[in-house]
Amino acid sequence: MSQWGSKYLGDQGYSAIQILRNYYSQDMYINTAEEISGIPASWPGYDLDIGASGAKVRQLQEQLNTIAEVYSSIPAVNVDGVYSEATKEAVQAFQEVFGLPVSGIVDYPIWYKVQEIYVAVTRIAELQ
Repeated sequence: MSQWGSKYLGDQGYSAIQILRNYYSQDMYINTAEEISGIPASWPGYDLDIGASGAKVRQLQEQLNTIAEVYSSIPAVNVDGVYSEATKEAVQAFQEVFGLPVSGIVDYPIWYKVQEIYVAVTRIAELQ
């Protein structure tokens, strides 16, 4: 496939599948998979702290509990979707264990550090 030809087609409004079909055949398709359970979702767009609630807090609590199974100095929390004092204490313990500034607040860098450690302890990124 010509890199320049595909760019030209893209500039003309062709979709990725239309470009592939142009070079290969109309039998080409893009296979998609169902969402994989347990894959960390992305940053909620705001800091999580006392008073926050919802699905992102629940996700954080679930992931902290999974991490706590490996790092016993991180206390398990009630998974209820409410950022309570207990959740803040678990976040502070997480921050301390991983050498991060201890604030108890889950900002952008802390969110992704939790995701990174969660992926590592669950080994969900490894192929079976």
